[in-house]
Amino acid sequence: MENRHIFALDGITGMLIAVVLLLSIVVTFTIMGIGIQQANAENFYELQDEKQIKMFDAGNAAHRVNVN
Repeated sequence: MENRHIFALDGITGMLIAVVLLLSIVVTFTIMGIGIQQANAENFYELQDEKQIKMFDAGNAAHRVNVN
């Protein structure tokens, strides 16, 4: 263990690489989430025949009609 350096990948440099990588992942997912939310915020829809909607049914999507 003669090659112990403070800037080795298991030292400060490795910690900084891990922190930068994790922060970039968080920023990427945040930007993607905001974009998806903005895209769907303008996607209005109405429900037709609300009384006919069942709790567990694959055809429930047919009751949703896009307004715009």
